[in-house]
Amino acid sequence: MPDKFDAKKLEYFKSLLLAMKAKIQGDIRSMSDENQGDQSDKGDLSGHAMHMADVASDMYDREFNLSLASNDRELIRKINAALDRIEKKTYGFCLKSGKRIPDQRLKAVPYAEYCLEVQEEMDRKAGR
Repeated sequence: MPDKFDAKKLEYFKSLLLAMKAKIQGDIRSMSDENQGDQSDKGDLSGHAMHMADVASDMYDREFNLSLASNDRELIRKINAALDRIEKKTYGFCLKSGKRIPDQRLKAVPYAEYCLEVQEEMDRKAGR
């Protein structure tokens, strides 16, 4: 394998990943709390039925938040995998080609599993 990261650089990326993870977990908690709050606010204390448009809007908001939470959980999975690679000293190398992923890419996408060349090839094959 080409040159490995020095301990200082690994620590930098580890702190970057941990900060991202904490922010995303906070976002998930906020969405969860918001959805819980929305549910408890649904008690019809006024005696008036909810308008169908309000119900549809609330359902859309809940489904949208669930979708975001699902995306966030996938991102946390990738971050955890990157943290695991840091511990194993394999971080920063493409999982497919074994090439070193440039620092510039890792600063933009610290949980990157593939070098840009491989990622673009995979995206093309997936039709993205």
